[in-house]
Amino acid sequence: QVHLVEFGGGLVQPGGSLRLSCVASGRTFSRYVMGWFRQAPGKEREFVARIGSWSGDNTKYADSVKGRFTVSRDNAKNMLYLQMNSLKSDDTAIYYCALGSSWFADIGPYQYAYWGQGTQVTVSS
Repeated sequence: QVHLVEFGGGLVQPGGSLRLSCVASGRTFSRYVMGWFRQAPGKEREFVARIGSWSGDNTKYADSVKGRFTVSRDNAKNMLYLQMNSLKSDDTAIYYCALGSSWFADIGPYQYAYWGQGTQVTVSS
């Protein structure tokens, strides 16, 4: 059984930064594609970023966060990160980390088998 726990969310002013973390247990973490998704009130869950397995060289971002967010992983610690800079009010959402179902998991939520419980990010002055 895979267990994912996100932390690091909170309240931040527009233009500020936050770093989200996700700790994984139950699988050989390095073998799996990992993703970040978010869900704002009244909206569907949407893709934010993904990182490939092993070295994590292969990353992809939603257009809305490209250039502001950076996804990374530390396989030795079973940790996934999302560095968020230049935050905007539109970034307000619950953020989820997810473990991919296969090596080609991409931007679709259905391509991820396990999810954390989420961490709230609120961008407001």
